[in-house]
Amino acid sequence: MSTTGTTGHEAACPGGARQARETTDRLLRAATRSGAHLIAEAALLVQGWAVLADPIAGAVYSTPAAAAADGVHAAADPHEHPYCLQRPAAGAVLVLAPGPTVPPELAARVATTTAALLDVRGQRAAELRGEQMRLHTTLVRLLLAGHTTAVADTLGGNRLTHATVYRLTGADVPTAHQVLWRAVRPSLAPHADACTLLGRLDGELVVAELHRGGDDGRVLRLVSRVSERHHLLAGMAGPLPLAEMPTAHSDAAAARHSATADRRIVPADAVGTSRLTPLLPTAPYARWAGSVLRPLTAAHQHLLLVWLRTGSKPRAAAALGLSAGTVRAQIRELSRLLRADLEDATVQAHLLLALRAPAPADDADADADSENGNGPARLETLPADLLDTDAARSWALGLVGGLEPHLRIALTCWLDHHARTAPAAAELHVHRTTLANWLTQCAEHLAQNLGDATVRAEVHLALRATRTGPDDPAALPRRGGRTYRRL
Repeated sequence: MSTTGTTGHEAACPGGARQARETTDRLLRAATRSGAHLIAEAALLVQGWAVLADPIAGAVYSTPAAAAADGVHAAADPHEHPYCLQRPAAGAVLVLAPGPTVPPELAARVATTTAALLDVRGQRAAELRGEQMRLHTTLVRLLLAGHTTAVADTLGGNRLTHATVYRLTGADVPTAHQVLWRAVRPSLAPHADACTLLGRLDGELVVAELHRGGDDGRVLRLVSRVSERHHLLAGMAGPLPLAEMPTAHSDAAAARHSATADRRIVPADAVGTSRLTPLLPTAPYARWAGSVLRPLTAAHQHLLLVWLRTGSKPRAAAALGLSAGTVRAQIRELSRLLRADLEDATVQAHLLLALRAPAPADDADADADSENGNGPARLETLPADLLDTDAARSWALGLVGGLEPHLRIALTCWLDHHARTAPAAAELHVHRTTLANWLTQCAEHLAQNLGDATVRAEVHLALRATRTGPDDPAALPRRGGRTYRRL
């Protein structure tokens, strides 16, 4: 007969009950210290290895460290690892590989108890996460407002000198924020060699990795995985000095506008890269660009570059953290300084070409360079010897050569209308659906993303460089009504 409060099974097996209590006590004590200690204690109890595997971050905790890869593989394909015990835990998977002499009952008890304790730790962390996320968002805002010294002193003084910024948008940003938080496990411990801030600003996710001039690529890999899993588009900028955090922030937004479903994360230094600029004669190219941009400050040039890369003033305003009215007013002022109509598609293509140019070797040459030898160069026309080279002509023919006449005329008209389909279709006297279909054929023929503003600028230059006729909408081949005929 069993005593009060003791089950018949425990009375019959007092040693088993004692072992169960000792196992639970050991796991509880380890859980009060950290998740890593809990996993280590579980591995010790089963005389094997234990891994907490996250689908995004990989191995969160592993004992021993060499078992991390095995644990991740087992979590991804349980049927290939039947000897492992698996339990869902805290949004991840606990994987235990018990030793051959460990009783199955003990291994199962350790797995179940460890998973439950990990869930408790996860719930407690979730309760604190909201406040921590708000703190991260505040720190990101302070960096963007220019309070870099105060933030750096808080996080590690002069140890953190550079920042790499990611800006992510998409319908699933809130969930992606939670997933990325768990994967990155951000810490604000002072005097660390690196610190990752994750903030939600105006409906997008901003990730700022602060470091000492370089990073190991871990955050980039995590952002890439999260972007793929949650169908987000991301732009990346940096590393840049911490004082240039606002520049990195706007450059990341500009880069994001070049992202597609096939390439979900785009570095800022890959936006606007050109196959044309390396082909141009360096000296006259640099002198022309230096002369054209002479009236502009570095801030002016950055605003124009963001505007041209994003393709619209509202997008540029969002990237720069300014109002759309402010951006419009500044572009009007810059149009006056440059003595050019910046709303003209050709002028915009030339301006982007100038902004990409290397610095002139001699500033005096930039002032002296012009079409007639007197005064600064103009944006409306390029120097005669700039695109009139065999290399530039070969580039242009390789890009737009082979387009059928109606596709070439339609593409030219669409680019002249700043990639707006309705006014271009009206001028071409075709239906918008017809024009959209033609543009799809153009994109397939060119093997280019026409949604990218910088790609459109290069295509515009290539079309002008290979033009043998006016490319006039009135010359569109037709066969009655609004149809066309192939030549």
